[in-house]
Amino acid sequence: MLFWACAGVPLGVFNIVSNFNIALQVQPQILTFLSLVTWIQCYYYERKWSISKALAVVLPVACVMGGIEAGLVFALRISIRHGTDWLPNLMAILAALFLALGVLEQYVAIYKQRSVEGISFLFCGIDALGDLTSTIAVIFEPKISILGLVIYNVEFLMWMGIFACGGYYKLLPALRRQIKRRSTGDSARTSNEVGGGDGIAIHEMPSSTSVFRTPSAEHELRGRVAPSSTGEAS
Repeated sequence: MLFWACAGVPLGVFNIVSNFNIALQVQPQILTFLSLVTWIQCYYYERKWSISKALAVVLPVACVMGGIEAGLVFALRISIRHGTDWLPNLMAILAALFLALGVLEQYVAIYKQRSVEGISFLFCGIDALGDLTSTIAVIFEPKISILGLVIYNVEFLMWMGIFACGGYYKLLPALRRQIKRRSTGDSARTSNEVGGGDGIAIHEMPSSTSVFRTPSAEHELRGRVAPSSTGEAS
């Protein structure tokens, strides 16, 4: 969240000095504000900070960020009038970098845990949709800014990578389990037909479903349970 709060500063500077529409100029300010609010809430709820302590930390940080952004806007406007174009480019690069670092933390967590548990795909989708609509807004500017497109699409592509990880670690295993269950069910029905349906045990479950076991499945289950129940007896 702090990375995204920092990203709002150069992004706001770039959008303002590029004379983007009002929505794109306001959007970075909202990004910084909400990111700072969420960031300080982590300390309030997780580290049990008091409200006064949280405000004593976040308000000066917000003021410093606002002052830096305002100062950079005036400085870059002066530099542009003197023909210096690399400073806006630097702001665009910093904005894309901080936005990417904010998403990169999710990749680090996925790599360490080999799982996507705990990641809100609803949040990822909403944020990705924001990048997409911002990209459309840049496209409909009187003059298309390539750097503006790069800023928003870097984060958008990284969110798509998170969804790809979700498909790999969550959706794909679920599909494999479904296929395995269907295959097991088909095998059980085939065995049933061959054995004439004898030895089938029906166990009532708390849910609306029941468990059907063939004699072979029951034998396999006992085979798995036996070593743990006999211990070192064997």
